[in-house]
Order: sequence, then C-alpha cells, then structure tokens
Amino acid sequence: MDLTAVRTFVAAVDAGQFQEAAVDLSITPQAVSKRVAVLEKDLGVQLFSRTARGARLTIDGQAFLPYARALLQAEERAAASVRPGRRALRVDVIGRRLSVAGLLREFHQAHPGTDLDVVTLFDFDTAVAAVRSGTIDATFRTVELPGRRLPDGLDAAPVYDEPLQLFTGPAHEFATAASVAPAQLAGRRIWMPGNTPGTEWAAYYDELAAAFGLTIDAIGPNFGIEHLLDTIADSATLATFVSERTPLVWPVGHDLRRIPLHGPTPVYPHSLIWRTDNPHPALAALRDHLAAVYQSRPADGVWTPECGRS
Repeated sequence: MDLTAVRTFVAAVDAGQFQEAAVDLSITPQAVSKRVAVLEKDLGVQLFSRTARGARLTIDGQAFLPYARALLQAEERAAASVRPGRRALRVDVIGRRLSVAGLLREFHQAHPGTDLDVVTLFDFDTAVAAVRSGTIDATFRTVELPGRRLPDGLDAAPVYDEPLQLFTGPAHEFATAASVAPAQLAGRRIWMPGNTPGTEWAAYYDELAAAFGLTIDAIGPNFGIEHLLDTIADSATLATFVSERTPLVWPVGHDLRRIPLHGPTPVYPHSLIWRTDNPHPALAALRDHLAAVYQSRPADGVWTPECGRS
C-alpha cells in the first residue's frame, strides 16, 4: 500500500477539504485528488463523496480511517527504531525473571524517558555476536569463566555480584538452618534441570560443584519453574540453588525455604558487555547508572570462579 497516498487521505480528512490538505502537504489540490483516487482504486472502494462544498467520508472511508492512522504510526515507529539518536536501546537480559532484568527496570525508573527494547538471547556466544554485529547494544553476561574472552572492540564492566541461596522443601535436612556453608553440601544433590550443557550458567555451577564437592544434577526434563517448585517441596533429599533477587511465588502448602549460603557466599558475577564504538546516548546513561549502584566485591567472604578471582 502506498503510504504517501494513505498520508494524503488522512490529511484530507483532518483538513476537511482537498484544498486545505494541499496547503498542509505543500502540493496542489489536483495532486491530492490524484493520490486519493489511486488509493481508492487500490482498495476498490470510494473513500470520499465529492460535493461542491468539499469531500465527505463514505462509510468505507470511515471504516478505513483508524487503520490508515495506525499505518502511519507504524511507519513512524519503524523509522524511529533505526534513526540515529532516536531508536530504542536494545539490551539482552538472558531472562525476564532474573535479577539483571530488575537492574534494567531500575534504570528505566531512574530514566523514564529512555526507550528500551528488551530481548532475551539464550547463550553467551549468541549474545556477544549480537553485540559485535550491532543487533543489540548491550548484554548482561558473566565474563568471569574460563574461555570467556571478548572479541576486540568489546568491553565489559561488573554490575552485580548476586549471592546464591539454597532452596529446599520443609523436610530437607537443612530446612531449618539459619545459613549453610557450601562445604556442608559436599556429597549432596543439587537439582538444576535447567542447567543446559555449554551455557555460561552451567559452566559456573560446574566450577562451584568442583570447588565444594557437591553434585549438580541436571537430569530433566525441564518442565519449568512450577514443576521445580513442586518437586523440591515434596522431596527430603533434593535442593536447588536460587539467586537472591530471583522472585519466586509458590502455594502456601509448599512451605519452601530460601537459606543463605555463607562461609564463603557463592556469588554469580553479572557484567554488562557493549561495543566500545557504540554512540547510543542511552548506553552511556545505562553504564553510568550501573556503575553508580555497583558495590565493589569484598576481598574475602565470597566465592567466584577461579577466572574471576584472578
């Protein structure tokens, strides 16, 4: 559909006369009439009833008008999405229920005028490739793992060290503990069916398991968070790890427990990754916001992968 003709049709409706629409569009009245006629031919209906007093919308014209306005609005949004300085900031948050999504929400609350396009890419390599190609502006990932080297032209900064918690049902041996040391979990099963091999979070938990002698059980299938909650609630032996800021809601009868891990506290290190030559003004604002709220990791009392410690 010719959007120029659609724009002329809307202008004629708003002006009430073809002559006034011509003034608004800086064209001749004959050009307005011709564009509308072409649109009517394409649609196969008459949009205006022409009279000596002007043009009046037909029933078909009235039906078409709201869609015509929506087309023009969509055209403007499409152009703004790629117009330098105007398009939305595209940021990958891995998952919308995870803590990094909360960090992005807090940034938007502090900068409500910033347009954001939030995406969820699955793995580290895909996200980094998207940043490198310019498909997205930034991604929240962990770079503190073996093999996580960034390509030239990309940079990263720590934004949040998220403490882990032990998550159990009421019959688990640690259900009533005020806190648990990771070494106390040696030999225990930590059930994490979402730990997909090859992902950065699977690599993190493999490092954690090796450091403290526990077993990460990724045997599935993974039916989602509700099934995980149901299974943990009914088990006296299974537990899982959750992050401190991960929001979870469960039925009252489950009586699930979130138990802090201390001595040391395992933290999942989130970083923001971006292209160093990206000029988007909102990207600089996001980096400044995250730098202002980030609290430096203490020298002791926490555990991170060996790569992060070095």
